[in-house]
Amino acid sequence: MMDNFTPATGLSNAHIQTLLPRFLRRSPLFNAYWQRLELPDSDFVDLAWSENPNKAGEKPLFILFHGLEGSFDSPYANGLLAAAKEQGWLGVMMHFRGCSDVPNRLARAYHSGETEDARFFIEMLDARFPNQEKVATGISLGGNMLVNYLAKYQNNTLLNAATVISAPLDLGACSERIQQGFSRLYQGYLLGSLKNNSIKKLNASRKEIVGLNKEMIKAIPDLITFDNLITAPMHGYAHAQDYYQQCSGLQFLDRIDIPTRIIHSKDDPFMTNAVIPTHPLPNCVHYQLTEHGGHVGFIDGSITKPNFWLESTVNHWFQKIL
Repeated sequence: MMDNFTPATGLSNAHIQTLLPRFLRRSPLFNAYWQRLELPDSDFVDLAWSENPNKAGEKPLFILFHGLEGSFDSPYANGLLAAAKEQGWLGVMMHFRGCSDVPNRLARAYHSGETEDARFFIEMLDARFPNQEKVATGISLGGNMLVNYLAKYQNNTLLNAATVISAPLDLGACSERIQQGFSRLYQGYLLGSLKNNSIKKLNASRKEIVGLNKEMIKAIPDLITFDNLITAPMHGYAHAQDYYQQCSGLQFLDRIDIPTRIIHSKDDPFMTNAVIPTHPLPNCVHYQLTEHGGHVGFIDGSITKPNFWLESTVNHWFQKIL
């Protein structure tokens, strides 16, 4: 039922798998059709469509949620949307608040358990395209968020199926893992982006966010401290560990009620074995654990002709399920 993943010969190293997509795909595969979605709290999120939705007819919908500090420019994002478009689907990705190069209006941002914006977005799609089948894919942080969403709206997800890829289902374990060894490189990149986006929120009328000014934000040394000082208080959690405990998707897998495929690589440099479920999963959850693949890498083919495995396997599985 599910395609197996075999890394390209000579490219099985976890860090090569993780970093290679950035070098293979330096610019998006197509120009997105952009739309701004106004939210109930007077903020907004930006949507990137695979084509003009007003002219798309009755195509099934492929919905995408990106990872931490991701965007349409992320190789996996425009790649998955392009692959969906190629097979005759209408693709759309919701940028989390502040991730579309435009600072959002409110101090509030996004996090791994924040499902309200996703719900508003999916309800909008359901109202606009009531008769079309709808599937959703969540990548990394977006995957953990999608697990939270599927569990919370168990009997009323408004989706037909879902795929979750490289998701940090145990947030605490992942925040510690990314501070070790070569993975600190990833932490540095992500932390820099998070801090820059937080600083962008500061303007003439807002000198601080959650009590921190520009210099204090710049001085944050790691992701756990960032979550402690910004993510947690901004979104109503007592501290980072409270946020991690409440929002880790691993504890919610048994509440999923629609066909859901979870893809995870054992060698993911962002994670430990703590994210791998050890308890029985519902029959509708198809868990696929690969030996290799890195973090949202999964490059197969050969060194001379590498291939983005996710872009074929995700769509093939949705086609089979539907």
